[in-house]
Amino acid sequence: RRREGQAVRGKSRTMMAIFHSRAAAFLLLLWSSAPSTTSFLLAPPLSTAPNFKASTALSAGSTDVSDLLYQEQEKIIIQRGELEETFVTNAKPLEASKIKIRGAGKAGGFGKASSNGTKASSKLEGKSYAKILKKEGVLRLDNVLSPTTADALRTYLYNLRTQSEQDVADGKVQPIERYAHVLLKHNRCDLTIPLGTEEIVTKALNESLRKSPVGGIVESIFGDGAILHEFSCLMSDVGSQRQVIHPDTPFVDGKGPVLYTCFIALQDVMMDMGPTTWLPRTHTREAHAAFKDPFTKDEIVSNTPAKLGLLPKGSCGIFDSRLLHCGTANRSNEGKSRALFYFSFKNPEVGYTGNPASIRLELGAENVPLGKLMSDLESFERGEGCPLIDELGRKMR
Repeated sequence: RRREGQAVRGKSRTMMAIFHSRAAAFLLLLWSSAPSTTSFLLAPPLSTAPNFKASTALSAGSTDVSDLLYQEQEKIIIQRGELEETFVTNAKPLEASKIKIRGAGKAGGFGKASSNGTKASSKLEGKSYAKILKKEGVLRLDNVLSPTTADALRTYLYNLRTQSEQDVADGKVQPIERYAHVLLKHNRCDLTIPLGTEEIVTKALNESLRKSPVGGIVESIFGDGAILHEFSCLMSDVGSQRQVIHPDTPFVDGKGPVLYTCFIALQDVMMDMGPTTWLPRTHTREAHAAFKDPFTKDEIVSNTPAKLGLLPKGSCGIFDSRLLHCGTANRSNEGKSRALFYFSFKNPEVGYTGNPASIRLELGAENVPLGKLMSDLESFERGEGCPLIDELGRKMR
């Protein structure tokens, strides 16, 4: 074991030297350019958006520089991702967690769990799953969406993507009004979803949030004041590259979890479709310190037993935003695109999370609390309407 660790360290330091030399060249290029271009390190250049027409305020030279910087950044990220792939050799599928709560029915969703028991048993169920989630940093639940709902939502979202691409190309909307920024955007997009405009979206949210244990898990940790922070769909087409391992938010001493994100598979996610890789128990101070240190970063990546999001259709992975993870490359031989419907809830005591939220701007501005959303979905389930969601729908652009 020790010899293996020494081998990894030796390979790691050699590769890190190469990686740092390229990074240094990239930073030198950045330093020699205009100061305003530093913002392009955090997001794709505007000129890469579909049919983007540069403002007259931007010179052709500055646009060319920003494109070059972004291309160099992507090359470095891709190389780093390929290197990390050689380190993650001990990955296994993330298995569904099972608990036993008297009166709660079988573990599952869309009526198979929380809705079969009493409210008291549902709260106990949420607390039991939350205990696992807080320890591991990631948790799998099966059947949070029915196959029928997953199929219908997937069809709707791919149609929405086509329409959004056209609207951006025609200049009807800005890219930020339909897409969130995503790491390595080639053949990958983060499509933000309107709420309250299509019944299939409300139905999917009701099944996944209220009729499965997901809502109870979030409530047991953050309370019913948890804020809907993200509402989107990650789509990874064939040819998308492996991302680098990263947390979505930093670990901050003295602070608890910031976000919990729920990734729901809208089709079976196979190994060649680019499943999410999670490194359990890396949402801690010690793991983040090791990850930040260039001399121990590769060791934590190679030595932490990784879990793969090989999720059946309708299943989900819930994870702490501080957990180290990444999306992997879609190399599907059958040309299959992978879609993950997802939402995040934020700790109501937290302001800015450290990362822009993947959510429609008008929806994010409403700071929708979990408790009110759950009540509205319960009304929807009874056939009595959903006034909150309907009001949100009227605000969607």
